[in-house]
Amino acid sequence: MFRSGPHCAVLPVLALAAAVLGIPAPAHGIPQTPGHRLVSRYDGAPARPDPLPGQGPPRHPYMAPNGRSGMHADAGGSASYPWSGPLGRDPKVTGRRIAALGGECATTTFDRAGRLVAVCGTFAGFRVKLLDPRSLATLAEYRLPQRSSTVAALTTLDLSKIFKDTSGGAYFYLDDRDRAVLADSRQHILRLAHVQGPDGRWRFRVDDDWDLTGLVPHDCVRWTELRPKGGCDPVTSVMPDWQGRIWWVTRQGRVGTVDPRTSVIRAVRLAGEEIQNSFSVAADGVSIVTDHALYSFTAAPDGTPRVVWRQTYDRGSGTKPGSVNQGSGTTPDLFGDPARTGGGYVAITDNADDRMNVLVYRRGADVPADRRLVCRVPVFRAGASTTDNSLVTWGDSLVVENNYGYENVGSLLFGKTVTGGVTRIDVRPDGSGCDTVWESGIRSPSTVPKLSAGNGLLYFYEKDRNPLGIDAWYLTAVDFRTGARRWRRLTGTGPGYDNNWAPITLGPDGTAYVGVFNGIVAVRDGS
Repeated sequence: MFRSGPHCAVLPVLALAAAVLGIPAPAHGIPQTPGHRLVSRYDGAPARPDPLPGQGPPRHPYMAPNGRSGMHADAGGSASYPWSGPLGRDPKVTGRRIAALGGECATTTFDRAGRLVAVCGTFAGFRVKLLDPRSLATLAEYRLPQRSSTVAALTTLDLSKIFKDTSGGAYFYLDDRDRAVLADSRQHILRLAHVQGPDGRWRFRVDDDWDLTGLVPHDCVRWTELRPKGGCDPVTSVMPDWQGRIWWVTRQGRVGTVDPRTSVIRAVRLAGEEIQNSFSVAADGVSIVTDHALYSFTAAPDGTPRVVWRQTYDRGSGTKPGSVNQGSGTTPDLFGDPARTGGGYVAITDNADDRMNVLVYRRGADVPADRRLVCRVPVFRAGASTTDNSLVTWGDSLVVENNYGYENVGSLLFGKTVTGGVTRIDVRPDGSGCDTVWESGIRSPSTVPKLSAGNGLLYFYEKDRNPLGIDAWYLTAVDFRTGARRWRRLTGTGPGYDNNWAPITLGPDGTAYVGVFNGIVAVRDGS
């Protein structure tokens, strides 16, 4: 999310595309570039719902119900939803522009009434938004402080500092009381409730504020201090464990906890390692991936994080185009029946030079080191294989998307696209290895794909090569069982519709939401 390669010309290009080439949009809508009438609006045919057998991950006791709670849909990171997404029946598209430049809604969750609680990024700073699920109108807003990476990028004209920064609140979760829990750029963890006043207006209220700066370097670049002398370690993500502690990780390898009852804060440092992804949680512990290794953690009685096991992987020799750093680009996925699989599985990808591998491990604490690896499966084309997004898991199946070639919102202008590819891999029932079930040529440059267990469809955000230079973006539905594309719907044309690492999110009413560079779009079946 909000990531980029070293393209310092992105802002001028986008300004030109939006201001000069942009076609006027409806009020509050996202403008399209010329050519939107020259590309297909809809391909394929409506799908019939074919629910998947089995059950999703267990509900986390301190998070909103599965499908409502965070970027990866649940605590285990499955990216699956129990309800149906759109089936492609005369699908309608609506969009909401959040800012003139930027405005991308990176993470979307849902409160009990189905309202959207989202974090949207602008160049002035992140905004926590309460949005109406139909009109996408803002009902309430809470402004987070500007990230130091934005200040550094604007003062050095190096936009990669913005787009390679995953900190500041983009990874947040909705708790069991519908409060947004996040870490801001001051290295504070906030719990934000949204409340409605007697006049009917909504507002955000800070219920808790925990200051991590006693344990985290915080002398960061600010407009009032452009050359700080101390260190700065941004907080990447927060998640709760099964006991209610709030875990947090920083870019420079700090792993910590906050006890909400006592406000006691503990932390350890993984020296020399970087954490740019979120992490996942199950009843047996916390799974965190750095740019060197996969870890399983639990907490000591006083809350100090304790390493249960550590597994290194092939991190390659450098950062690939389509990756934020030299390491795994995935949030760990926790899946499989613990009683049947020896404690359950955890899956990531590596960063091997030739072909990236999907890695599946047994996550039980007592698994011998020589039996921890279940399989290593190479995916996609040699020399063009990487992902910086979470896997999708259901049952013993995994789905992985190829992001090789996407670096930022300027990467695919003028009809360009990526190498592409999507692969489904299944762990064998006896745990003896893994098998490739299907491969698809779908080109989904940078989205966090999602699965509807309620209808059996996977959702991607697709962009094909266009000889006329038209940048057309599509919500695409793929059959989970076969890998066949069932249908796709044009959301819009131009850089404003590039999702730029933001996820697809399936709402409980069957709507698919996509964070895009200028805001958010919604795709829902017609009547």
